[in-house]
Amino acid sequence: MMAPMSLFAQKFAHFNMTNVLPEMEEYKTASAEVQKLATQYQEELERLQKEYQTKAEEFQKLSEEGQTAQAILQSKATDLQKMEQSIQDFYQASQQDMQKQQSEKMESIQTKVMAAIKKIGEAGNYIYIVDISSGAVSFINESLSTDVTAQVRAELGIK
Repeated sequence: MMAPMSLFAQKFAHFNMTNVLPEMEEYKTASAEVQKLATQYQEELERLQKEYQTKAEEFQKLSEEGQTAQAILQSKATDLQKMEQSIQDFYQASQQDMQKQQSEKMESIQTKVMAAIKKIGEAGNYIYIVDISSGAVSFINESLSTDVTAQVRAELGIK
């Protein structure tokens, strides 16, 4: 059985997002901002852990001396448990905020890339333009598909 002639006239293209994103100024800026935020969270987490460690050592010392009233020891143990929970809560909140910030910053970048791909697709009369970096494509015969990565980069103003 032969394929219809229209199948041979169809144009397919691909590009590699990993060769585009790192060169975009918006991506560089967003990455730097997210990294700065990560550093701030990491420093605060380390400060909280150091504070916890200091209090835990003080508690251990008081407990071993045997001179401190049981009610005081119990109060300090409760404070340590609360502090530990607070550190865990802070860690979870920081991770969620990092993901949110990264998603928000990447959304406009991805929109810009997709607009460039759409413009190239329409101008070149391509049926599909596939990102080969995602790994979602099981197979692509690159010799039968046009690589438009350079055009995407050009459309985005990347030199």
